[in-house]
Amino acid sequence: MSRRALVLRHVAFEGLDVLAPILRDNGFSIEVCEMGVDPFPAAEVQSCDLLIALGGPIGVYETDVYPWLVEEIRAIGERLAAKKHTLGICLGAQLMAAALGAKVAPGPAKEIGYAPLTLTDEGRASPLAALEGVKVLHWHGDAFDLPAGAKRLAFTAVCPNQAFSLDAYALGLQFHAEVEPKALEAWLIGHTVELGKAGIDPRDLRGQTAAFGAATAEAGKKLFASWFAGAFA
Repeated sequence: MSRRALVLRHVAFEGLDVLAPILRDNGFSIEVCEMGVDPFPAAEVQSCDLLIALGGPIGVYETDVYPWLVEEIRAIGERLAAKKHTLGICLGAQLMAAALGAKVAPGPAKEIGYAPLTLTDEGRASPLAALEGVKVLHWHGDAFDLPAGAKRLAFTAVCPNQAFSLDAYALGLQFHAEVEPKALEAWLIGHTVELGKAGIDPRDLRGQTAAFGAATAEAGKKLFASWFAGAFA
């Protein structure tokens, strides 16, 4: 039986990457909405079998600058209230947190680059166990409080909430485990202004990607495959 995955994409170069073949292997068709460009698919957000909200360089609190965020957050909140399968990555996880009433705001420092997570006990008992000892890609300046009723799965020294889950139906990841190494060059181009302001040399990130990107992608495949197996059992 075919299932539908709706993807809310905020910038073209932050895509599904390792998630795409996993979705297809699990019998999903993939529909993509370019946020702020395409008409917002409110009905489809509620009717799809899986909603995936991807990353982007804006803040969920910038609703005066990006007014379409209001409808996106509201729709995600309605979906989560109905306990429908939802996956959020970076901005997507922040949107989920905001939709659940948690505070999202600039963190104490930007985290950009490959670095490990610390898993909580709940995290070690979750699909995130695949990331134990693995350096994932961090690329964010905002942070979210843990939503009410959510399990905290991982943290770093800078960011106390790196991942959360709601039972088996929802997973929010502040970091990126989905990125294919070959995709990072587009990130270096697209985020050049942010990197410059943060004093980060793209050549350093390129070197980190060469060293850690393949292992991160492989661990990401295991993470997402495990989550799908549990969420859609």
